[in-house]
Amino acid sequence: MSFQPVLPLGGLAGWGFLKRTIDRQQALQQATPVQQRDEAYFRDRIGKVDTAEQLVSDKRLLRIALTAFGLEGDVNSKAFIQKVLEGGTIREGSLANKLANKQYEKLSAAFGFGNFSVPRTKLSTFPAEIIAQFRVRSFETAVGTQNNSFRLALNAERELPALAARPISDKAKWYSILGNAPLREVVQTAFGLPKSFASIDLDQQVTVLQGRAQSAFGSANISQFADPEKLDSLMRRFMLRADMQAQGAGSSSQAIALALLRR
Repeated sequence: MSFQPVLPLGGLAGWGFLKRTIDRQQALQQATPVQQRDEAYFRDRIGKVDTAEQLVSDKRLLRIALTAFGLEGDVNSKAFIQKVLEGGTIREGSLANKLANKQYEKLSAAFGFGNFSVPRTKLSTFPAEIIAQFRVRSFETAVGTQNNSFRLALNAERELPALAARPISDKAKWYSILGNAPLREVVQTAFGLPKSFASIDLDQQVTVLQGRAQSAFGSANISQFADPEKLDSLMRRFMLRADMQAQGAGSSSQAIALALLRR
């Protein structure tokens, strides 16, 4: 039987409960036979993998690897994943570098099939590195089967501080959010923007998001979300807005989009 997290409440109250109990719940998941068997299988087999083709040919290994990067939905797209892995990330025109979802780039870089003559699967520390990410992501997946808003928030809590710390321009960070569907949904919802917001000009989307961030937090910069208090405040806004949306509250998306375009 697969692990089922305890989520007795939704909304902000449920989010608070999850945060208070997350360490204990993650420990319970890691102790399940299913999780332990997957981890043992990965530890035993991954060091014997020399090529991307070998990895995608082992569906269990591939599932664990993809889950570690939030890409488990691609487990049946073997040819595509093989191409992502073989292309590496060093060449500017590689497939992983072209894709909007930067998780593919992280996946390709982590395994190193296209970057090095000897892949990173041969490193003694590699199994622990991927399993640590697998634990986090598989827990989020289990949470998402009951409450997708909680899964989105857990992902954002991990990804936003990492993005905030990247040595790129703040505008590039905003573009990274817009190119990452889960982060986009969190930020867009937290700032009260409708789904139709994604249809307006990309530069205008960045301008609007910067304006909303400035108004809500006193700064338009993504770097501010390295501050745990500001990150928590953003998550609370997301939870409140997501709960309102679930209850059908608020203005129509068309009216909000028009208001934005007129600003």
